[in-house]
Amino acid sequence: MHSLKSLPPLEGLNAVIAARDTGSFTAAAERLGLTHGAVSRRVHAVEHWLGTEVFERHGRGVRVTPAGQRFIAQVEQALSAISDSADRWRPRRELPVVRLSVVPSFARLWLLPRMRALQGYPAQRRVELSIEHRLADFATGEVDLAVRYGKGQWREVSSRLLFKEQLIPVAAPELAAELGHHPGAARLADAPLLHDSDTSQWRAWLKAQGAAYRGKAADRRFEDYDLVLAAAKAGLGVALLRSPLADEAMASAQLVRLTKASLANPWSHHLVMRTGESRPMVLEAAAVLLALSARIRPPPL
Repeated sequence: MHSLKSLPPLEGLNAVIAARDTGSFTAAAERLGLTHGAVSRRVHAVEHWLGTEVFERHGRGVRVTPAGQRFIAQVEQALSAISDSADRWRPRRELPVVRLSVVPSFARLWLLPRMRALQGYPAQRRVELSIEHRLADFATGEVDLAVRYGKGQWREVSSRLLFKEQLIPVAAPELAAELGHHPGAARLADAPLLHDSDTSQWRAWLKAQGAAYRGKAADRRFEDYDLVLAAAKAGLGVALLRSPLADEAMASAQLVRLTKASLANPWSHHLVMRTGESRPMVLEAAAVLLALSARIRPPPL
């Protein structure tokens, strides 16, 4: 077991490392807030303890000797071990937890790429996701915030608009080539249409373009919007891309816009919380979510 007397002069170790990093005692003194003489004395004390020179002195500064290189490497390893040990024993500050309910497609397409910003860096909060299709029950306290997709009319909760969407027909490049340049609504109505459990968006888009929706055997229905997009990328049919939620699919050229015509989606994404919510950690997380969506949210009239 080592006694304190067998250890090197501890105040000199930082001086040795600083001199190695900067290449001179003068620069090391500036870094440590000491005088040149103080650094020189501390380095000399370490060399006296070690029994060999750590540095070669020359007119423009100092150069580490081979023995000094080995010694400094061991010193840095030892200091790192001490720091790691302190981290293990130091009491940890628990982060406040905010529970957020979202549907799977929103989580993957919009939220997860922004999770680091939502939690803060360094982390200011831990956001625990509840990824499900059902409406979260605020009355039971199972969640603190939720992102809901609809018209913003929910009872006994407070909601704020995150962002609105435009509905744009898209298809995989190969299918887009088959459909031709800027196909009309009637041509799209005849193509295999992809949608989730609700056909109202395709009905509304086609009606706005003067065409009627009619279900066909070639159409495909999926429970989650993620799967609608995956099927479109696989060339299985035409989907309505919900912009800006799924803009990345067009930006990456996995899906191609078929026509300039678009339609405002009557449903939007809303941030929901308990009416009268006052907990700072929840309000702060809500403010960050609103700020993250501000670039794609239209300004108030």
